[in-house]
Amino acid sequence: MTALYKPSEAIAVLRPSFILPRIQPHASRSTSLGRKALSTTCHVQATHSSTTSPTPHPHRKSITLTGDTGQVRWSDLSPAEKAVRTTQQSVNLVVVLVGIIATGGVGYFLFSDVFSPSSKTAHFNRATTRIRQDARCQALLGPGPKISAHGEGSWSRWARNRFISSTEETDKWGTEHFRFRFYVEGPLGQGVVHVHLIKKPSQSEFEYETLAVDVKGHQRIDLVAEEKKDKVAPKIFGARWW
Repeated sequence: MTALYKPSEAIAVLRPSFILPRIQPHASRSTSLGRKALSTTCHVQATHSSTTSPTPHPHRKSITLTGDTGQVRWSDLSPAEKAVRTTQQSVNLVVVLVGIIATGGVGYFLFSDVFSPSSKTAHFNRATTRIRQDARCQALLGPGPKISAHGEGSWSRWARNRFISSTEETDKWGTEHFRFRFYVEGPLGQGVVHVHLIKKPSQSEFEYETLAVDVKGHQRIDLVAEEKKDKVAPKIFGARWW
């Protein structure tokens, strides 16, 4: 039986032979070749970089007791360097503590001996003021503003006004006794001042028991004699009961 000829089937069979290959332009081919070469070069460089060993850390100086700046981390120190840093920090801590203790000691000394109302310096200044204001002392020594006061004499002129002879004690009844001595000078003469302060357990401040000035060739001047008379208890049936 003879097959029927169909033109559409013949065209479908012969079509692939009629299509010509597509020719790319020269510029496009150069660009694609350059991209391939560039990608290959980058891949080679990346491979070379990945296989290169990491650069070593720069060498640092060893930590010493006087050359540790604290910039190197604790984890990067060797056992010997850790011991050095620990020693350095311990020494620094001791120095700071000694400085704090010394500062506290100096502050306590200044307050107790200079700024405190009950300090030796405060009593010395108050006694000197009373002597300068007393008319009897002015008659023997000179005008009040020209009367100077100082402590024990010394070979050093710098220490002349710094040392004041004094004693402190507490008796069996709990009364505190504070005694000191200093010197006064004026245009008319010189004198020695004797001070005796007492503070009983019921009192909060010292009071004068003695404040006297001895000037050579003259009778002692007692600056608190009148105050002591006012504090003397009156007699009852010939005796004082307090």
